[in-house]
Amino acid sequence: MYVKRKLEDTILKYIDTPEIIAVVGPRQSGKTTLLNKIFSGLKRTECVSFDDKKILNLFENDIDSFREMYAKNLAYLFIDEFQYAKNGGQKLKYIFDQNKKENKKVKIFISGSSAIDLVINATKYLVGRVFIFNLYPFDFEEYLRYHDKNLLPLFLNGNKCFKNGEKFGMSQETQNLMLKHFDKYVLYGGYPRVVLSKSVEEKKEVLKNIYNTYFLREVRDILGLIDDYKLEKLIRGLSLQIGNLIDYGELGILSEYSYPTLKKYLNFLEKTFVCSRIRPFYKNKRIEIVKNPKVYFFDTGLRNYIADDFRSLENRGDLGELLENAVFGQLVKNEYSFNYWRTKQKQEVDFILRLSGGRELGLEVKNNFKEIPRAFFTIKSIHKKMNLAVVARKRCDQKNDINCYPIFVVG
Repeated sequence: MYVKRKLEDTILKYIDTPEIIAVVGPRQSGKTTLLNKIFSGLKRTECVSFDDKKILNLFENDIDSFREMYAKNLAYLFIDEFQYAKNGGQKLKYIFDQNKKENKKVKIFISGSSAIDLVINATKYLVGRVFIFNLYPFDFEEYLRYHDKNLLPLFLNGNKCFKNGEKFGMSQETQNLMLKHFDKYVLYGGYPRVVLSKSVEEKKEVLKNIYNTYFLREVRDILGLIDDYKLEKLIRGLSLQIGNLIDYGELGILSEYSYPTLKKYLNFLEKTFVCSRIRPFYKNKRIEIVKNPKVYFFDTGLRNYIADDFRSLENRGDLGELLENAVFGQLVKNEYSFNYWRTKQKQEVDFILRLSGGRELGLEVKNNFKEIPRAFFTIKSIHKKMNLAVVARKRCDQKNDINCYPIFVVG
């Protein structure tokens, strides 16, 4: 079953422009499904995959023949698993420039399961020739599109209020319905195959396969690691540090990696969309933390599988951190620019969003919101123009000029 992705309409806006379209994101996030859906409505198309060694060898060793067969006399070409190509950026540039010289209007799409600089080695060759889009697992809007379309307009209205800084109300009955979906989304994540699974056992099995595939393909193919058990220990250590400042010493002991190697593999995990570091927001180095990053996973379901913890949200000690991670995922998938804020006296605001018009929004994530966080008073004394809001999973009391939104409307 195809669930419409928000990225589909964006890509269709550029369907007739000359630039190459690159869609990147984690494995099993739906890249191939999305592009196949777009291609189903087009004519004079060809879809190939660099999983096919013959096609990959032709591209790498005889680019003129590849172009003649696939990238010259068609209207659209889709190349999947592009990250397997050596010098892929340089060869794509050659095809693009030759087609332009001969006035051959072939629109090329590529997809890959890593960040763009891993998918297209040497992106410098494609400056001005490529549009890059990230496709992540479902955000909560896409999740609702599959599970309960009747709730979708209510979510969109709440999300509009959140983005505009307007007050928002919703009946308790509707909130309970929405929260039931959101809790399941936080627990098992947004990978399309997981969302479409009917049973808890099937969801867990799919997450297991996604994780194992990640190790079998990305780690061994890109890094060539033999001792990938160390990387596995590092990932598990990170899954237990979500929402906290990264403890490099603890991770180094756990994984047996030196500090330089640790930083290298953290960078790799970001580029393959496993987890991400976020940096602190600061303007006063004397008062505010300026260096230490925090870590979150791109998908809470994958994180819970790695941490081996699928307890209900009501029965877990890491609820606060898990809710933070869920909001992090929503912010990333909806292309917000953000940091976190923390003083040297350990007062903290979970996320600082940079919005249009130079606005800044301090966002605190809570299970229940009963009183204004102390950190709000501190950050307001330093950053006087900062707007502040809370997103809460359950109780959400309005406090003076502090807006409180249900956590599920973030997106």
